[in-house]
Amino acid sequence: MKEQKRRQYTAEFKKGAVELVIRENYTVAQAASSLGISRSMLDRWRREYRAREKDAFPGTGHQAGEAEELRRLREENRRLRLERDILKKAAAFFARESG
Repeated sequence: MKEQKRRQYTAEFKKGAVELVIRENYTVAQAASSLGISRSMLDRWRREYRAREKDAFPGTGHQAGEAEELRRLREENRRLRLERDILKKAAAFFARESG
């Protein structure tokens, strides 16, 4: 039995689909049918668009503001811990050499 690959849609496609419903007065069923997607998927996209219009559909590359900041802070935290560990080892090395 062959596995179906999950389709991925771009943010532009999702926004365009939602705008058909919001601005062009298509029904969700009409827009979903003409685009070849499920009605429930388009409903979910519409809810997300209404909740976070500018930040809707961030994908993996363009995360919402707070998620991007959290990712950046975690990376900075990792780097600072690494630097601290290197300095601890260097201090211990020089303490042994001079003492």
